[in-house]
Amino acid sequence: MRLRARAQREPGPPAPAAGGLAVEVDDVRKRFEGKEVLRGVSFGVERGETLVIMGGSGSGKTVTLRLVAGLIRPSSGTVRVFGRRIDDLGEEDLLPIRRRMGYVFQGAALFDSLSVLENVAYPLREHTSLGEAEIRARVRHFLSLVGLGDEVLALLPAELSGGMRKRVGIARALAPEPQMLLFDEPTAGLDPTNARLVAELIVQLRGGVCDTAIVVTHDLELARTVAERVAILIEGRFAALGTLPAVLGSGDPAVQAFLAGEARGTT
Repeated sequence: MRLRARAQREPGPPAPAAGGLAVEVDDVRKRFEGKEVLRGVSFGVERGETLVIMGGSGSGKTVTLRLVAGLIRPSSGTVRVFGRRIDDLGEEDLLPIRRRMGYVFQGAALFDSLSVLENVAYPLREHTSLGEAEIRARVRHFLSLVGLGDEVLALLPAELSGGMRKRVGIARALAPEPQMLLFDEPTAGLDPTNARLVAELIVQLRGGVCDTAIVVTHDLELARTVAERVAILIEGRFAALGTLPAVLGSGDPAVQAFLAGEARGTT
């Protein structure tokens, strides 16, 4: 159940209509120091959809996610989020759009010197005018959604297990009540039990907490659990994009080689 009181924030662009495109990427290329990492990537994400982007190390998965978040700019092509083109926006104009997205970093990216309470409260203190009592209530609420109780509030990140750090990172991303979540390798480094817990949590979030997501991973089991559509990046291009059964049945030898490597856990 969501909190009734929403954070008081600056007005941003209007939310997309239900069923509309939350993200639209068109013919995007990205170069770093002369090396082309993305070579003409195009895709859309419907509101209410979970898209999983898979690929080997260095394939451009995280680069794609960072482009959607407006953290980097494409070398060419266009990126639209919530109906607004963002690839040509300055930092000030990007802020209201970024506040409608939650980003879950691969290593959770918690502040080492801050307690769990202060880590989850951080975006609320930075981007809302909520009072202290409401901030604490929201922190507890979103920690409870990821299966953590008051006993972790005073702990530092170093005192948490890897799975708990991931869940705190998700709670922090959820705290401002974003309309879309971006996950960068959410199960990386976790044992099978914790990886399964994180995957189940991502599925549960579709029940109304935040129903739109892009998940970047090389974890085939995670994709099987959470994906409504799957894209596979190979050499900077999508070699496959569709439902999981369609992608698993792809006749592209490169796609099948990648999937076989993931199934063996060798990539």
